[in-house]
Amino acid sequence: MALLITSLWFTPVWAQLPPSTQSLPSLGDGADITLSAERKLGDRIARELYRDPDFLEDPILDEYLQNIWQPLVKSAQARGELSPELMARFAWKILVGRDRSVNAFALPGGYLGVHLGLIGVVSSRDELASVMAHELSHVTQRHIARSIGEQARMTPWLIGAMILGMLAAGKSAQGVQSAQAMIVGGQALAAQSQLNFSRDMEREADRIGYGVMAEAGFDTQGFVTMFGKLQQASGLNDSGGFPYLRSHPLTTERMADMQARQQLLNNKPRNLEEDLIQAMMSARARTLAQPGVDALRAWANEAADPHLDRLSASKRMGVLYGAYMSWVLLRDFKQAKALKQQLIQTAGQHAGALRLIQLLEVELAFKEDDMQLALNLLDKTVSASTWPRPEMILISQAVSRRHAATPDAASAALLGKVISNLQRWVLEQPLDAQVWQILAHALSAQGRVLASLRAEGEAQLARWDVAAAVDRFRAAQDASRKLPVHLSDHIEASIVDARLRYAQGLLKEQLLERQER
Repeated sequence: MALLITSLWFTPVWAQLPPSTQSLPSLGDGADITLSAERKLGDRIARELYRDPDFLEDPILDEYLQNIWQPLVKSAQARGELSPELMARFAWKILVGRDRSVNAFALPGGYLGVHLGLIGVVSSRDELASVMAHELSHVTQRHIARSIGEQARMTPWLIGAMILGMLAAGKSAQGVQSAQAMIVGGQALAAQSQLNFSRDMEREADRIGYGVMAEAGFDTQGFVTMFGKLQQASGLNDSGGFPYLRSHPLTTERMADMQARQQLLNNKPRNLEEDLIQAMMSARARTLAQPGVDALRAWANEAADPHLDRLSASKRMGVLYGAYMSWVLLRDFKQAKALKQQLIQTAGQHAGALRLIQLLEVELAFKEDDMQLALNLLDKTVSASTWPRPEMILISQAVSRRHAATPDAASAALLGKVISNLQRWVLEQPLDAQVWQILAHALSAQGRVLASLRAEGEAQLARWDVAAAVDRFRAAQDASRKLPVHLSDHIEASIVDARLRYAQGLLKEQLLERQER
C-alpha cells in the first residue's frame, strides 16, 4: 500500500507510551550507533518521504524555514552543542509535509520534518523557532542514537521499517493498517518502547534549545507561548490537529521551567516586518495544505469583511494574502488581482513583505501562462548577477518555458545566464534536488541533452533514489556515445562516467543490505 505523508509524518521516537510500558534510555553518549550508521538510516527513511506525493517543495516556504533554521544551526555550533564532525556528517535538511496537523520531528541523520499545519498555526517566527530549536537539540545531543542504541541488536533496515511503520500510524485507522503492514515482526513492535525520548531527554532538549534559540537572536518568549498553544489543545483527541502533544507530552515541570527562564530575560520588541511575513507564510501554509474548495472559498471571502480594517496589520496581511492565494487556487484570477492594492497598502514600506507580494503576482502570471509578464515583474532580479533561490527558480522556469515556445537570440542569452546561476548554486548546494531538476529542464531547452540527463541523475541522487539515478546516468552515457564527434563534450562525459560508477556502488551496497535481511 502506498504511504501518504499525511499519515507518515509522525515520528515514533517521540511516541507516548503508558508509564508501565516505557523503557527510558540512559543519557549515554550515543556510541552504540555510529554517525555513519545513523546518517544512512536517516537517508533510507528520507528516500521514502521524498517519494511521497505529499512531500512539498515550495521555494518561498523553504526559504522562510531556512531563514529560521540556519541561525539555529550556527548558534548550536557557536555554543559547542553541534560538533564539527556532526555538522559535516549529517544532512541538516528540512523536509516539508503537506499535512494540516500541527507537527514537527527529528529523524536520524539530521533530517527535520515540518508539517504545513505547524507553520499555519504559529503566530510568530519565534514560536516556530522554539519547536525547531527543540528538535535540533534532540539531534545535537544524539538522543536518537541513544534511543536506537538500546536496540543495537536490530539491523538498520528493521529499525527503518519500524520508524516508517510508526510514522504511518500517526493519524488514522488506515494509517494503523499501513503501519501493521510495514512493521516487520513482533521484534520491531516491541522495540518501540526503546525508541522513545525519556523525560530527561525532553528536558535537555528544552534547556539546550532555549539557549540555542536565544543566542540565535530569537525572542525566547516564543517557547512559552508555543507551550501555551499546545496546552490549550491538549483536550483534543487523537483525531485532532495537535499530534505534537502525543509525541512531546507537556508536563507542568517543563512549562514552569520555561516560564522561570523567561523571567530572567528582557524581551526585545516585536518586529512588524517579521510579523507581517509570518502572517503571510502561515496563510500560505494553510492554503497549500489542500484544505478543499469550501475552505478556500471561505478564506477568499474573508477579504471582503467590512471590519477588516479593525484588525492589526499582521492579521490583516494574513487574511489578504490567504484570500489572494485562495482565489488563485480557485482560478478566479480577477478576484485575486483586485486584492493587490490592499496588500501593498498593508505592507507599507516593509521590503520583505512587498517582495512576497511581488512573488505572488509572479505565481499568478505562471497560472495564466504569461512568462513574459513573470519576467517583467522580476526585471530587477533578472538584471542582477546573483538571485535569491525563489526568484532563481521562478526566473529559470519562466525562461525555459518561454525559450521552448519562442526561441530567439534574447531568450537564448537569458537562458545562458539562467544556467550559469543554477550551476553556481548546485556547486555550493549539491543536494538541492529541486534546483538540479530545474537545471535539467534549462539545459534541455538549450539543447544540451547529455548535461540535462546528468542533472536529472543528480536530482535523483539528491533524493536518495539511487536506482533512478543509475538509470539517468546510463541514459546520459548512451547519449554521449551517439553524439557526433564535433558535438561531444568529453569533460561532461567523464563526469557522467564517474557519477555512474559512484551511483552503482551505492546501489550495490543497498542490494547487499537487502540480501542480508
